[in-house]
Amino acid sequence: MLVAGIGNVFLGDDAFGVEVAQRLAATPMPDGVEVLDVGIRGVHLAYQLMDGYDELLIVDAVSRGDAPGTVTVVEPSVDALTPEPIDPHRLEPGPLLASVQALGAMPGRVVLVGCQPADLGEGMGLSPVVADAVGPAIAAVRRLIDEFVARRSETGRPDSERDDHEEEAAPARGAGPDRVRHLSPTPGHRAIPAHQADVSG
Repeated sequence: MLVAGIGNVFLGDDAFGVEVAQRLAATPMPDGVEVLDVGIRGVHLAYQLMDGYDELLIVDAVSRGDAPGTVTVVEPSVDALTPEPIDPHRLEPGPLLASVQALGAMPGRVVLVGCQPADLGEGMGLSPVVADAVGPAIAAVRRLIDEFVARRSETGRPDSERDDHEEEAAPARGAGPDRVRHLSPTPGHRAIPAHQADVSG
């Protein structure tokens, strides 16, 4: 598994993914799990994935119309992505995954832990409400890592091809239901334990 924090540290809350990745990287990770502070180096990440990963976990500030600071765990629909240029100043999950797919480096499973930003204006530092969401997001990431390690321990490899009607998600450790939002299934998309939604648009 590769945990990738993406975002521009000079655009306020866009640094959310970077902050989460940096905190995770400062703690021990299980064997087979890597944490990378990508920043806005989307091409670098796309090529790194060519080394071969079973799962990709992206952490990013994602605008979905929720209340600022809302953390969501989703599985993007990547089947119909169209390659498009990566913005050199701001990295979005859709163009990033399209590039990964075009390179033939798409992992078996992709999960996004996103946070609704409050302020994406120029300047360094997270807004207070998004800074408060870092802890719940880390808890959600750790839960996903634990699930990955458990699957690998049971089968010798992570099982990325699960049934579309798998069990409902439990809240992330250390994060109450008011802090981490697990999205309801969207027609045409694959369901995962934390549920999923399309972020390609």
